Amino acid sequence: VPSIKNYYSLVTTGQLDRELVSVYNITITATDEGSPPLSSSKTVKLSVADINDNPPVFEEQSYNAYINENIKPGSTLCSVSARDPDWRQNGTVIYSLLPAEVNGASVSSYLSVNGDTGVIHAVRSFDYEQFRSFKFQVMARDNGSPPLSSNVTVSVFISDVNDNSPQILYPSLEGNSFMTELVPKAAQGRSLVSKVIAVDADSGQNAWLSYHIVKATDPGLFSIDLHSGEIRTQRDILESDSMKQNLIVAVMDNGQPSLSATCSMYLLISDNLAEVPELKDISYEKNSKLTSYLIIALVSVSTFFLTFIIIILGVRFCRRRKPRLLFDGAVAIPGAYLPPNYADVDGTGTLRSAYNYDTYLTTGSRTSDFKFVSSYNDNTLPADQTLKKTPSDFADMFGICDDSPEVGTFMKKSTPLMLTFE
Repeated sequence: VPSIKNYYSLVTTGQLDRELVSVYNITITATDEGSPPLSSSKTVKLSVADINDNPPVFEEQSYNAYINENIKPGSTLCSVSARDPDWRQNGTVIYSLLPAEVNGASVSSYLSVNGDTGVIHAVRSFDYEQFRSFKFQVMARDNGSPPLSSNVTVSVFISDVNDNSPQILYPSLEGNSFMTELVPKAAQGRSLVSKVIAVDADSGQNAWLSYHIVKATDPGLFSIDLHSGEIRTQRDILESDSMKQNLIVAVMDNGQPSLSATCSMYLLISDNLAEVPELKDISYEKNSKLTSYLIIALVSVSTFFLTFIIIILGVRFCRRRKPRLLFDGAVAIPGAYLPPNYADVDGTGTLRSAYNYDTYLTTGSRTSDFKFVSSYNDNTLPADQTLKKTPSDFADMFGICDDSPEVGTFMKKSTPLMLTFE
């Protein structure tokens, strides 16, 4: 396009797409108007610069992965791939897992993806019995500015592995108890006696079960159906057949390798359990044991209850009797509690009215020979002076002559009484 004299501009006539044509070789020819015209040419190489205008595109619209359960952590599940037609960092793809949950847990706890290659690895093993398939999404993002991204869905299908043994539901194997089936004495051949019931947590052929009698008391008397587990008589029951029949049954699955479980089936050829003395003894033994336990428990509880009642009554009796043993005021002492050497003054059984005495006791004082006395009269001697006085001093204090017979009697008979002061 001419711009000014002898100058021309090279302009585009349409939108350039680097991903379609990245380089243009343009040849420009200049021709004069002479006769003959002369010309010359010039080639211009034009390179188109890249911008981040294309998101990564996955090679497939979705991916499926098939794995076996119990795979080892770090095993490869599958690989995803995405391409970005942009150049350099605009075309660099980074892979990551989108947040999601698998069986109630984060998908990142089960899987991981290599950010550069898109290879998906298992973080831990999978259990077919917990979940058999799940889906998650992988995001491919380029490194442009601003970055562009796209997502793809990956479906994982878990295949079953024979990792579960058959589980026998009947007869029950709980504890040490065993189940006994009664077989009528009149049972004929092909009569249904019992049935073994088993299940397998696996699926497909891994859960196909077969039943086999491994050992029997009388091998020719009973048979078991290969697929249903029904136990039937092969012939009529005879009088000569043993009353107790024991069958050991094996249940096998169809996995590779095959897993199995065994159980014991106890059969009694009888019309009534009362005819079997051994079962009577067992029943009586169990009942007697239970009765013994109940009696022991009852006696223990009764003993504890009676002991508790006796203790309560004893505590209450002691509390009621305790105040009677405490003497908070003056208590008169009967003559029976007086010391044996105690003597009256006048021989009449009491002291004269001029000398009145009270006794104050504490708990246990009745068992002591000591008597504490105090006088209501002001002439009562103090305790510290009593022990220091001689008989003559007492006579002078009370105004009684030494030769008075009363003095002699009083001093002789009342000396034990006066020595009780401390």
